[in-house]
Amino acid sequence: MGTLPGVFLHASHALRALQRTAHAEVATIPVAKQPEVRVNERIRVPQVRVIGDDGSQVGVLTTREALQLAQSRGLDLVEVSPTARPPVCRIMDYGKFKYEQNRRARKAKKKQHQMQLKEVKMRPKIDDHDYDFKMNHARGFLNGRDKVKFTITFRGREMAHMDIGFTLIQKIIAELTDVSTVESPPRSEGRSLTTVLMPKPPKPGSKEHREMTEDHDHPGAGAKSAPASSGVRMEVGSKE
Repeated sequence: MGTLPGVFLHASHALRALQRTAHAEVATIPVAKQPEVRVNERIRVPQVRVIGDDGSQVGVLTTREALQLAQSRGLDLVEVSPTARPPVCRIMDYGKFKYEQNRRARKAKKKQHQMQLKEVKMRPKIDDHDYDFKMNHARGFLNGRDKVKFTITFRGREMAHMDIGFTLIQKIIAELTDVSTVESPPRSEGRSLTTVLMPKPPKPGSKEHREMTEDHDHPGAGAKSAPASSGVRMEVGSKE
């Protein structure tokens, strides 16, 4: 029995050593890096296939000859296909190219929109002014490419007149049919009636449709497809 503490101590040391080894193995996992574009003197291969600044095929040259050709035109030699044999290089203004690339990425990022879920709350006996105010908000949300959840809340004896709420919600759907479609049809949720409307897709040939198509066709420009809903809500509550 006197040897048990020594056994436990030895086991404790072994466990700590194992944990240090495991930690070291995790810590040494390499992180993949994006390959860097090689330009001018950083291109070290002996020969390259050269594309001129006008898009013409210059042919296979030694890297030194290709670099001299680019410099004679006041431009850069940029490796555009490093895995080809020989690698393909293009003569261009690399600074201008990077600027345009970054500008397109910023423009695409500004265009992208994450669809949100906005909520508009009403009462079944809402007055005309309040109704118009909230409908204008809802139309603005839909035009801004966001979904809108309408919630009609009943109190006390109003629960006996649910048909008023259904009539109101059908009126809302009809008035917004030009800018929306019904994603979730009207349904009862406890003391509330709800429906969710989503923006109509842009018409083919419209400016918005063209921009969405361009973003989809050129993902490298930095655009990302918007998720269906971010789950964020902005409520336009009842004044009553």
